[in-house]
Amino acid sequence: MIRVANAPVSYGAFELTVGVLPNVPGPEEVLDAIAEAGYAGTELGPRGYLGEDRALRDRLESRGLALAGGFVPIRFGEDANFRELGATLDILIGFGAKPVLADAGPRSVVDWGRLTDGVARSVELARARGLEPTFHHHMGSRVQTPGEIERLLDLTDIGLLLDTGHLAAAGGDAVRSLRDWRDRIDHVHVKDVRLDILRTTADWDDAWRRGVFCELGAGDVDMESFFAELNGYSGWLVVEQDWIPGPGDDAAEAAAAQARNRRWLAEHVGL
Repeated sequence: MIRVANAPVSYGAFELTVGVLPNVPGPEEVLDAIAEAGYAGTELGPRGYLGEDRALRDRLESRGLALAGGFVPIRFGEDANFRELGATLDILIGFGAKPVLADAGPRSVVDWGRLTDGVARSVELARARGLEPTFHHHMGSRVQTPGEIERLLDLTDIGLLLDTGHLAAAGGDAVRSLRDWRDRIDHVHVKDVRLDILRTTADWDDAWRRGVFCELGAGDVDMESFFAELNGYSGWLVVEQDWIPGPGDDAAEAAAAQARNRRWLAEHVGL
């Protein structure tokens, strides 16, 4: 069974914006928008943003939402912050949510031995708490391209989060990757991407700010073929449309976009 979730990053709330930008919406506003749009759950966002312990549980339960996962960027093999990972894992335990691990970058030559040692240590910490983590390939990190994802899968036993937007931006094909990695995929982020924006800038952060991630069906990912191939998958499918609020931007526009994304899934692929 597929359950459809959303995430605070779709409303401009994530590690690089919360506490930094003045017009990031608060947790109540974001959770209200997610529930009203018809999503069944949410990912955690930055630790503490949605609250912790009873405050987090009350906020979710009052809106009928589940916690799908929690994103933890880690500088694997360098100054890996296992304390931050441990704190996030402690939150996720009570919800049975998926720890989503990602390399924090920056993009550089990969020391695969040190990186995979860091991944293995993170997996050990998660499993010791009864949680099964997944790895999120990500633009701007050291595990970005299809070849780098393949290498990570060969050298570790961690599950894979397949992100359609990040994969397309890195030159991959979501349908082919789903076929190739199906036995390792245990979490899905579905997002669309405008490759024309990438072609006009060499800077990923600039592309991000210019709206490289767009509404479902408005970009270059072959969404309908992807969902046809996804048949048989069981787990969370998280809609993400990473958004960085600019000066004067209104979070209500982001909320409306996420409602349209939810309708797109219902109308085009029956979810």
